[in-house]
Amino acid sequence: MSQRTLYDKVWESHTVDILPTGQTQLFIGLHLVHEVTSPQAFAMMREQGLKVAFPERTFATVDHIVPTDVRERPFLDEQAEEMMQVLEGATHDYGIEFYGMDSERQGIVHVIGPQLGLTQPGMTLACGDSHTSTHGAFGTLAFGIGTTQIKDVLATQTLALDKLKVRRINVNGRLSEGVYAKDVILTIIERLGVGGGKGFAYEYGGSALDAMTMDERLTVCNMSIEGGALVGYVNPDETTFEYVRGRTFAPKSDVFDRAVTYWRSVASTADASYDDIIEIPAAEMEPTVTWGINPGQAVGISRNLPRPEEWPDPEGARRAYQHTSFTPGEPVLGIPIDVAFVGSCTNSRISDLRAAARVARGRHVDPRVRAIVVPGSFEVKRQAEAEGLDRVFTEAGFEWRAAGCSMCLAMNPDKLRGREVCASSSNRNFIGRQGSATGRTILMSPAMVAAAAVSGKIADVRELL
Repeated sequence: MSQRTLYDKVWESHTVDILPTGQTQLFIGLHLVHEVTSPQAFAMMREQGLKVAFPERTFATVDHIVPTDVRERPFLDEQAEEMMQVLEGATHDYGIEFYGMDSERQGIVHVIGPQLGLTQPGMTLACGDSHTSTHGAFGTLAFGIGTTQIKDVLATQTLALDKLKVRRINVNGRLSEGVYAKDVILTIIERLGVGGGKGFAYEYGGSALDAMTMDERLTVCNMSIEGGALVGYVNPDETTFEYVRGRTFAPKSDVFDRAVTYWRSVASTADASYDDIIEIPAAEMEPTVTWGINPGQAVGISRNLPRPEEWPDPEGARRAYQHTSFTPGEPVLGIPIDVAFVGSCTNSRISDLRAAARVARGRHVDPRVRAIVVPGSFEVKRQAEAEGLDRVFTEAGFEWRAAGCSMCLAMNPDKLRGREVCASSSNRNFIGRQGSATGRTILMSPAMVAAAAVSGKIADVRELL
């Protein structure tokens, strides 16, 4: 078993008890909720006559169902309006801070947590969303949980969890021009598989991770769940501390210095032991896109689409091609697209928008392509507009939207239509994920999405930079 890792240290410091089941009762330092998975939990709280144990440790926002173009209330979607009303009422009744559509703090839950300084190193964090692993970029143990567990956290501020093994994934070397954090995590998932992380927490490290910004680390940790790992994290360092410094909920003045001392202490030690260690040279990575129906079905941009017999799961590859109608053995370059989407909790931060705008500047979206850019929060939108990125996008033919999850999972008006092919900076390419049972999703970095949008087909962003 692992020893002296950040995972072990934070787990031990937050352990309340060992339950008769053998699970650990773990204290949760921060609880984030949104409008999709929490209404049922609040209903259970009312039915059982429970109170929220620590309302000051729970923060709520709206992201999944909110329209990103016409945002008037009531929503045209009656179910979306009902979920919104339930969350508004519950947060008011239980005294929980709520960032609704009229708040300058509204946004995708995994964007605003870091942005506001709510997410801090060495803490435990839970949210009713599978991509909660995003917050691990800060050296946080962040758990995506279900509705019943949301109720447990609201009522007790604890969770019953099984301890995981720890796998260290080292990416050493320098990433080439045009290779982004999204390419790093897609490569890791391609190599280890969508089930490779089952039973593991992933600790990402190596010189390539050390050199990443916090936005980039957030992208890597975000898709840990796509690789089967319930937790993914990066050890906190100077980059982490400087990102947190001065944010709304960050410790102030001399308290911040004391916090940094603690944050340093929770990092994995030089002699930490792991259950498994994986080495992937950064030099082997290139712009990467998916070709199938899960994020592990990915390929470098210079390669051809794999033939089923060449793939570790031939039957899975055949099912993928049955859905996509792509041709095995042909180049991934040149696959035509119909839609381009920049957004999601994976890639909707200001650096993501800058990377896409760099490609879009002075070019124009192919006339056959419908292209949208959706910032991850009100604050990201404000900052992008202050930098003129919105004008870069609109002049290039992209639609500029308000903050929300948008086309990532299409629980809102932003959906694929029929057999459309979407170049997407989101995190999942499952059948039906983007709102059409026959639609096809190709995951890639925001810069690659912009390259596809202006080319009308999958393109190598390195040729446009």
